[in-house]
Amino acid sequence: MNTFLPRKIDKVLVPPIKCQGIKTKLINFIAANIRWDGAGRWIEPFLGSGVVLFNIRPERALVSDTNKHIIRFYQEIQSGIIDEIIVRDYLQEHGVRLFEKGKDYYYEMRYNFNQSQDDSLLFLFLNRASFNGLMRFNSKGEFNVPFNHKPERFRKGYITKIANQIGNIRKIIIDHDWKFEVADWEETISLSNDKDFVYLDPPYIGRHTDYFNSWKEEDALKLAIKTKALPAGFALSMWKENKYRQNEHLKNAWDGLVMKEFKHFYHVGPTESLRNHMTEVLAIKPEYAVKTELMAS
Repeated sequence: MNTFLPRKIDKVLVPPIKCQGIKTKLINFIAANIRWDGAGRWIEPFLGSGVVLFNIRPERALVSDTNKHIIRFYQEIQSGIIDEIIVRDYLQEHGVRLFEKGKDYYYEMRYNFNQSQDDSLLFLFLNRASFNGLMRFNSKGEFNVPFNHKPERFRKGYITKIANQIGNIRKIIIDHDWKFEVADWEETISLSNDKDFVYLDPPYIGRHTDYFNSWKEEDALKLAIKTKALPAGFALSMWKENKYRQNEHLKNAWDGLVMKEFKHFYHVGPTESLRNHMTEVLAIKPEYAVKTELMAS
């Protein structure tokens, strides 16, 4: 088998969108433990920030999320509606206003976003000015993360950093055959075949679940059943345990897979209980794992 994966990612690219559970620290762990020839499509039904996609960089990909704002943002980069120059100019303009008006301007911008629901630049502004890197929506689909209390947030260096992130992913996106869709996970994985590889990073049961919509235990069980029946290779990112508890769902629903463990520390979250060491697992369909070390029972 030719090997697209495993491989080492020399420089991990950080995407412009921030959200809880971002896998930046796990990129090389993921890339080193999956065995796939890259002949088919890389399929991600829970795209989130896009950090795994942008670093794995498959030639072809089908990626989706129910969060229409994330998908629209990357679609507009792909189509050329948004680029690094447009982002820099926008953040410079509104960064000055934020500095002058403080939290009142942030909440004005948040209100405008929730009224329009279709402004990708405003979405980026809120994402980078909101509290603690959270992305959270209420039951009405309204962005409801409070201000981060940093009116000076958009300094020149910070704007340059974000603009460079946009430029980096824009070059990658236009150089690859990738499709971004607003879609349910079940619809997306149903399109997979035996040459594809499906990477799953669903919301975590028992942790923050209002990233965009709800995620119940029944959803998680259905995902496990549907995924294990796929003809494609697959890997699941899932938390195993922290100092408070263990994830019984992982043991009960994802048995028979190769389990790779990674201990790390989450910095994103509004409370101390979300800032602790955690053991995360990459659960891999056995024939797609680099080496069988520990099987779930």
